[in-house]
Amino acid sequence: MGTICVVGTGYVGLTTGVCFADLGNTVVCVEIDLQKLDTLRSGRTPIYEPGLQELLERNLRAGRISFTDDYTLALAQAELIFITVGTPMGPDGAADLSQVEAAANQIGRHLAHDAVIIDKSTVPVGTGDLVGAILREQLRPGVSVQVVSNPEFLREGSALADFFKPDRIVLGSADRAAAEQVAELHAPLGAPVIITDLRTAEMIKYASNAFLATRISFINEIAQICERLGADVREVARGMGADKRIGPHFLDAGVGYGGSCFPKGVLALHHMAATAGCHPQLLQAVMDINVDARRRFVTKLREILGSFEGTLIGVLGLSFKPNTDDMREAPSVEIIKELQAGGARVKAYDPVAMEAAGEIMPSVTYCATAYDVAKEVDALLVVTEWNEFKMLDLDRVQRLMRRPVLLDGRNLYDPADMAAKGFTYRGVGRGLAAV
Repeated sequence: MGTICVVGTGYVGLTTGVCFADLGNTVVCVEIDLQKLDTLRSGRTPIYEPGLQELLERNLRAGRISFTDDYTLALAQAELIFITVGTPMGPDGAADLSQVEAAANQIGRHLAHDAVIIDKSTVPVGTGDLVGAILREQLRPGVSVQVVSNPEFLREGSALADFFKPDRIVLGSADRAAAEQVAELHAPLGAPVIITDLRTAEMIKYASNAFLATRISFINEIAQICERLGADVREVARGMGADKRIGPHFLDAGVGYGGSCFPKGVLALHHMAATAGCHPQLLQAVMDINVDARRRFVTKLREILGSFEGTLIGVLGLSFKPNTDDMREAPSVEIIKELQAGGARVKAYDPVAMEAAGEIMPSVTYCATAYDVAKEVDALLVVTEWNEFKMLDLDRVQRLMRRPVLLDGRNLYDPADMAAKGFTYRGVGRGLAAV
């Protein structure tokens, strides 16, 4: 196998590049942000992902991975070229493909030999055809390429495990030989390989994300009903998940999904469906319920405090999920902004995301520990389920607070225990007995 080229070093690109290098391949990553490029060349990751820093250092030392902003250099020996650039949401919900188009243009201009181009970015159905058309416009005479769609299914916080032990490898192409060449690259992972046409592979990614988001919104809808009828959503989810047809995953009620995949993916699929003349009412409901989960969380606190004016509120957890510093579409942002709009002062703690959060919410006071957050607050909100919050000394927390009000957006604590400790406690979907 020749050199692998990875264009873009975000979560997906950097994980892809480093992990393929760790499998023994020679990998060259293209990054046009010069500050980020310097960071990577120095052996530091610009993102937080458990284990990624160590893997990067190891493969840099071994000489299996390198970073450049020079397309000619990066493509010189590359047989397989991954496009892993960002596809952010546009104002209408459509994916912004400007970075994908720019990467395809640069590859077409600088490629001097036949190669397979692999779309790994999350892209709308039909993007593989678009990339192929751009490449054909730019390629010099005698050079030919094949395009393969290879959607990623990495979860932030467990990306390395997901890469090395995937549930499946999805490959879509009009050229079977090209798809099989990419399948061979993935052979050491020992995962089932699904080969389809381009558009079907692209759709598998969106359909998968939308289904998982639907499960989360479904259990949050059930949680609201549980609160009104006196049932406990955690036990409901446990009973549902024991059914083999349903399974236990993605049935944790809370303050909704966030991150770079689910919000963007559901909205983009909704946009694609509407543009194609469909009526995606289920997708719309999934998004509406997700927004409502955050609003109801804030409403619970307002019902207890009466008003946010002049209050001091503590927030535990800022990233959209544990084990990442990613603040994209994080529920904490919407919750904190609503608290501040009502006149509250907010202080917060997160194990790794405070630097990123500070760029978005500079008016929040960031603390060194969870206990510092608890000092003199009128209420404490658990928004992200970091492990260290599960074993807090809650008696100490209660003594530090001005008012012992705790809203548990991730159902980490037992309502009866919290009541016994003197807290005014609210979980999500824990039933009338819990309030």
